[in-house]
Amino acid sequence: MPTLANHLSGFTESVIRMMTRIAQQTQAVNLAQGFPDFDPPAELIAAAHRALDGDYHQYAITWGAKNFRDALANKISNCTKLECDPDRHLVVTCGSTEAMLASMLSVCNPGDKVIVFSPFYENYGADAILSGAKPIFVHLEPPDWHFDRDELRQAFAQGVKAIVLCNPSNPTGRVFTRSELEYILQLAEEYDAFVITDEVYEHIVYVPHKHTYLSSLPGATARVIMCGSLSKTYSITGWRLGWVFARPEVIDGVRKVHDFLTVGAAAPLQQAAVTALELPDSYYAELQKAYTAKRSIFLDYLRRAGLKFTEPEGAYYVLIDISALGFAHDQQCAEWMCRSVGVAGVPGSSFFPEPRFDQLRFHFAKRESTLHAAGERLLELRHKI
Repeated sequence: MPTLANHLSGFTESVIRMMTRIAQQTQAVNLAQGFPDFDPPAELIAAAHRALDGDYHQYAITWGAKNFRDALANKISNCTKLECDPDRHLVVTCGSTEAMLASMLSVCNPGDKVIVFSPFYENYGADAILSGAKPIFVHLEPPDWHFDRDELRQAFAQGVKAIVLCNPSNPTGRVFTRSELEYILQLAEEYDAFVITDEVYEHIVYVPHKHTYLSSLPGATARVIMCGSLSKTYSITGWRLGWVFARPEVIDGVRKVHDFLTVGAAAPLQQAAVTALELPDSYYAELQKAYTAKRSIFLDYLRRAGLKFTEPEGAYYVLIDISALGFAHDQQCAEWMCRSVGVAGVPGSSFFPEPRFDQLRFHFAKRESTLHAAGERLLELRHKI
């Protein structure tokens, strides 16, 4: 029988999606896969109904419907204070997952080296494998998940083609400071590398922290490739609408890759999502307020349960230290947590390149009632720590 591609030997099933399946089997509260259990804005749902009743059932322009790109360009310009030409600077993709992979495939040749901060969202490792690139991992050090500047410089000195930056970070919740971003850009300029940013949590940042768009720094547009998504900001993870924002020469390459990966994102959903992109600034202020309240509720339960963690600065994830629970492997702990406690998390080892089994990741993008239900179950751990 013919054999499968060699690069598949480095793949496993997504641990995050696997834990969702286990959560369903055990009827655990699913704090593993990061999707909300509440509705998108009502006006967005109404816009989707209108779009489905309209004439939007065939292909849109491959790189994005014109009115969607116009609205997206306006939003990006408002956020970054940069020019964003909807015809030259954007590709609309099937979620940020495709945006990241299409960007990697557009800039990397087989054998190129790519820096990835560790712990990292699991897709980044797969993206490197699929593009034929070799990941070089630079550690984020707990408890505040900072990087060592000398270690990062040594990684760049190995002749890298790009660095992947998730900011705000999944899974750590870290929001990188302007000074850190300036240093990353400095090294990228010095060693002539791209910076591929994943900024899907751009609007979920907690006071006093502030999200800085790397693209907005002086000189950044020459080498920064910004990937984004509507999924988290508007609670529509199932709509799969993302984008790439970069200089025209990069966008020309990404469009070619995107065209043959997926052809295009869903046409009626692009029409509906224009409504989301045109929401007033007050929407983002309310979003931050709502997630701040969710974070406060959930972290209070973690403290009362006696669990150790670092308070997230952005996004909606928290890594907890499970070493006191006495499990040899975090997968064992995660499955026990589902069956015996009734709460599903993600084994932290899926976010690290080296063997490390002392972390679980939970998320708190849930209704407050769901967080209270999960929290009450987690309080049982007080008797086990």
